Amino acid sequence: MTTTRRFRGIYCPNVVPLDDSGAIDEAELRAYVGWLIDRGIHGLYPNGSTGEFTRFTAEERRRIIEIVVDETAGRVPVLAGAAEANTRETLAACEYYAKIGADAVAIVSPFYYKLSPEGVWAYFDEIGRNTPIDVTLYNIPMFASPIDLNTAQRLAGAHARIVAIKDSSGDLPFMRSMLETIRPERPDFSFMTGWDACLLDMLELGCDGGTNATSGVAPELTRQLFDLAADGRIEEGRGLQDRIARLFDALFGAADFPEGFRMGVGLRGIRVGAGRTPRSARDRAGDADTLVMLRALLAAEELA
Repeated sequence: MTTTRRFRGIYCPNVVPLDDSGAIDEAELRAYVGWLIDRGIHGLYPNGSTGEFTRFTAEERRRIIEIVVDETAGRVPVLAGAAEANTRETLAACEYYAKIGADAVAIVSPFYYKLSPEGVWAYFDEIGRNTPIDVTLYNIPMFASPIDLNTAQRLAGAHARIVAIKDSSGDLPFMRSMLETIRPERPDFSFMTGWDACLLDMLELGCDGGTNATSGVAPELTRQLFDLAADGRIEEGRGLQDRIARLFDALFGAADFPEGFRMGVGLRGIRVGAGRTPRSARDRAGDADTLVMLRALLAAEELA
């Protein structure tokens, strides 16, 4: 059975706290999940880009989802990142996440190898025909083969199990075109934006919500912006959107993505630990200035 409701709201692509040995810090991840839920996020999106899914083993990715599903305990939906290196392994992840109680999965289009639109269609068509769990398409052209309008429309029309798209291109005309072509055919289909700098504009267009990295650092702000848009208070939200955009730009540009977001989460009191990828001395030398800047932005929002 597919879900009976559209995904709606702000879903957090959470970072993963690591201990001093570089292993997943389960206790701190559980604390972080609770912290996010208490501050109003509508759902969790573990194993996303901000969660550095490519830097964990397949077994670790499964463990991350186990922890998040268990800790949420049904309080909010869990959209589990299920992208693996090939279709067979991705479907195996879909089966496992369905078994342990995730609400749906998000799958990025094939990465590393550039595929044609027909190749992207074939990949998701096989998943759509075989998945035991609802699927969100994940379009992130900066990292993976793009999902174009025709492909998204064909997939939504062909597979009831494909129930949503997360678009991280930040392309407003593209989102408008998807809404205009897909929604009349699939009223149940969800449209989520992953580009924080235009969250309000996307919501005004008719998006159902966002999977926004800033929500992992300042969930209070992204939730407030969603609520304003949901109430039709668009003009009132403009200033807040500008502030979120400034914070997003600082977090995104602070260091190699998603290091800035790890820093930001750390400033909110979560022990995130060092990331998995070694950083150069030059990059580390800028951390002190970055932390001062991020702390000032959070303090201005009374979040630090």
